Amino acid sequence: MLQIDTWKRVLIWLTVVVGLLLALPNAFYTRVETRNDAVKALEAGSSAPGLQEQAELWPTWLPSGLVNLGLDLRGGAHLLAEVKVEDVYETRIKAMWPEIRDMLREERATIGTIRLQKGAEDELRIRISQADQVERAASLVRGLARPVASLAAAGASDIDVSTDGTDVIVRLSEAEKVQTDDRTVRQALEIVRNRIDQVGTREPTIQRQGAKRILIQVPGIGSAAELKTIIGTTAQLTFQPVIGRTTDETTRPGPGEELLPSRDEKTADGEPIYYVLEQAPVVTGEDLVDAQPSFDQNGQPAVNFRFDASGARRFGDYTAENIGNPFAIVLDGEVISAPTIRDHIGGGSGIITGRFTLEESTNLAVLLRAGALPAGLEFLEERTIGPELGADSIEAGKIACIVAFIGVLIFMFLSYGMFGIFANIALIINVGLIFGLLSLIGATLTLPGIAGIVLTIGMAVDANVLVFERIREEIKAERGPARAIDLGYEKALSAIFDANITTFITAVILYAVGSGPVRGFAITLGMGIITSVFAALFVTRVIVVIWFERRRPKTLEV
Repeated sequence: MLQIDTWKRVLIWLTVVVGLLLALPNAFYTRVETRNDAVKALEAGSSAPGLQEQAELWPTWLPSGLVNLGLDLRGGAHLLAEVKVEDVYETRIKAMWPEIRDMLREERATIGTIRLQKGAEDELRIRISQADQVERAASLVRGLARPVASLAAAGASDIDVSTDGTDVIVRLSEAEKVQTDDRTVRQALEIVRNRIDQVGTREPTIQRQGAKRILIQVPGIGSAAELKTIIGTTAQLTFQPVIGRTTDETTRPGPGEELLPSRDEKTADGEPIYYVLEQAPVVTGEDLVDAQPSFDQNGQPAVNFRFDASGARRFGDYTAENIGNPFAIVLDGEVISAPTIRDHIGGGSGIITGRFTLEESTNLAVLLRAGALPAGLEFLEERTIGPELGADSIEAGKIACIVAFIGVLIFMFLSYGMFGIFANIALIINVGLIFGLLSLIGATLTLPGIAGIVLTIGMAVDANVLVFERIREEIKAERGPARAIDLGYEKALSAIFDANITTFITAVILYAVGSGPVRGFAITLGMGIITSVFAALFVTRVIVVIWFERRRPKTLEV
């Protein structure tokens, strides 16, 4: 018997209403977007004029989620960056020198004096005064080796130690370089994502491409140059012991030392000042857990910082042992201040001053909070996509959807008459449900995504066609109208599920192995399949049942 329980009807129509309500904000895109931005600004503590009025542009009791527009629809910036992983080799190997130096000094009675020699950037070359003890020194250094944290390199050490005359040479092993490359790119990827998220841009695409490259696409940003400014600064913060200071930029630092310029300090004659520092830092920006813009005791912009437990302990121990000595705060190769340690600094917090403007202190806090890039980025490709191109794409997508929509509506009406109208009503609801689902999950719509919607519109009536053809067959077999409709839905069910499940599996695979535009297409295709099946099997059936209950036709014209 052709019937649907009342609770099922209520549940179906409730689902339709909720889906259409979720899709509703997209019909007033600019207004809702302005309102959402104003609400975020108010929640962040902003008091700019007009924000409250903008926050009231859309009722609070209605959903306010939107389908985010991708780079090709909104316009924005596109960058392809390569991570300079080789920079990390030098940093890693230089950081080992204090540990190696302290260990070999304990064996001075046996191996003699040690001295760091100039060598390649990615190696430590240590000269031993007792030539016959070089192998013993090398053996001691090998004892500092650690296993590589990788199943693929099981049993391998992180350093290779060799000898050359009276020199012990320390390099990173090949297995460790492979692990370092992967770790560096992953870390750079995460930090780039954090920095862009701190700025508050909408739905950026940030993903790894190949072994060393990162693809960055940010909709709504002004230009590629602006995006490079946000992510290109390394913000490498270190706290390093001071050996001395000079005005001679040709000063040659000793082994394990480096010469860095002061950011603001100058002599009375206006000459720049340079600092000779130990290369191995006491603590680095990686030990920071927070950084916030603030003001110093003179009311000048500054940055408050706080270390994690490990960094706080090392910083506290160093300040306790070096009272009266200066130490340098170094940011991206410049000494921004070099205060003298007056007392033990416990607690792991402090303040960075350096003649900042308010904007500079805020930007520095953002960069430090997001983390330092482990290596530099080389930008291989950059493009700025104007909003006009995005507007043209949206207009073209609208036309494609409208043409496809009207074509399907006309075809269904001409082919199936009244039942075609029922299918068309379900199709209109189906498109609304697609946008409702996309808004609910915060998906990003791109040109391929629009193609997925157009394809869904064409495929959405497939299930209805299967059902209606089955109903025709049952009418030809001289079934009654109620029985023909009931059997039509029952016999078409397996074919509908088979066709849509295989297409859905394809969409899942596209999403899993694809990237960027391919994923956008897969998302809209997958969402479209779900809503299409729902609309065909439930919405259309409820409409047909309601019509049948009211008209009670003796014959059916399908």
